[in-house]
Amino acid sequence: QVQLVESGGGLVQAGVSLRLSCAASGRTISTYHMGWFRQVPRKEREFVAAMYSRLGSTAYGDSVQGRFTISGDNAKNTVYLQMKSLKPEDTAVYYCAYYGSAEYRIPASADAYDYWGQGTQVTVSS
Repeated sequence: QVQLVESGGGLVQAGVSLRLSCAASGRTISTYHMGWFRQVPRKEREFVAAMYSRLGSTAYGDSVQGRFTISGDNAKNTVYLQMKSLKPEDTAVYYCAYYGSAEYRIPASADAYDYWGQGTQVTVSS
């Protein structure tokens, strides 16, 4: 069993930076895939970023490429999502997710991930 707890969301103005955290327990983040997704009402969950520490690989959604960075602190068993130059369209509930597979490919589909956090709201005002 994996427990994921997100934090760091809030209300910010466009253009600023924000860092989300995802504290994991039950598995080490360095073993398998860790990802971030976001969701707005009446839309499907959107892939934001993911990492596979074992291979040192990362992947990003097109809408956040170059602005968001995923990273992990193995000692704290915590994954971060550093978000820069935030836009109103980044407003969403952000979810941390865990994919317990050793395959090298980083999945962008939410269906692939086994465990999810409860989400943290990020609201970007214009």
